[in-house]
Amino acid sequence: MAHSESLSSAFLGMLLKFCRRQLHTPSNILLLSLAVSDFLVGLLLMPLEIIRSTGCWFLGDLMCSVYFYLMTNIVCASIGNIVLISVDRYVAICDPLHYPTRINVGRVKLSVCLCWFYSTFYSSLYMKDILIEPGRYNSCYGECIFFSSDVAGIVDLVLSFIVPVSVIIVLYMRVFVVAVSQARAMRSHVTAVTLQRSLNQTNRSELKAARTLGVLVVVFLACCTPFYCYFLVEENIINDPSASTVVIVFYFNSCLNPLIYTLFYPWFRNVVKLIITLQIFKYDISEANIL
Repeated sequence: MAHSESLSSAFLGMLLKFCRRQLHTPSNILLLSLAVSDFLVGLLLMPLEIIRSTGCWFLGDLMCSVYFYLMTNIVCASIGNIVLISVDRYVAICDPLHYPTRINVGRVKLSVCLCWFYSTFYSSLYMKDILIEPGRYNSCYGECIFFSSDVAGIVDLVLSFIVPVSVIIVLYMRVFVVAVSQARAMRSHVTAVTLQRSLNQTNRSELKAARTLGVLVVVFLACCTPFYCYFLVEENIINDPSASTVVIVFYFNSCLNPLIYTLFYPWFRNVVKLIITLQIFKYDISEANIL
């Protein structure tokens, strides 16, 4: 499962390097950042969680601390990327005339860098105890656990789930309302035929991207809500062996994201085909027709 996720995410990471400039857009840069976090979940977090769920951690106290640090860092970055994608789609649908000036490649790159910087800073602050003293909470060899205070747990719940999810839901509900109104306008007999054609051409891709965001958000909530609901019931979910299934489902969201890209983006499928057939190594790959 992790191997499949890694391959799917790697495809998205390679496409911006090997494909034509037409794909170097703000939206695709955000998707690339999300793919990187998905790739790291499959490459690092899921295998380490499977090892930890066996109840015998043989990698030592330092690697245990590194695991919890990476878990907080990568998951936080992944959620932040989804928030940025929601903002991007919100501006594209609700204020399309100002989208090129408000959302450009430079600003998106800066936003992505700030997202990862915030994730690194937040995880360093939240995990400072075990980073300073690895194995601080372990009572015996082969144990890998982490405890946080009630206040820290509540703050983490608010910052890592409640606030981001609230922002995502509010933005997407606004996007949904505007998208529906635009669809009705395009079907209205009052609207001129020329205006209908113009709206169809300019908004079709944006509406499709909004639909993809909707699926992304629903899958995200379906995978993450059980984890945080369990967290409210069981204070130390990370240290509960019976909760490993919930944690793995939480990570499984990163495996589903690349599949969503594959289903909803034809150009992504074309790039996958180029990679599988090794055509990416041709000297003229930048001229390939993938759209």
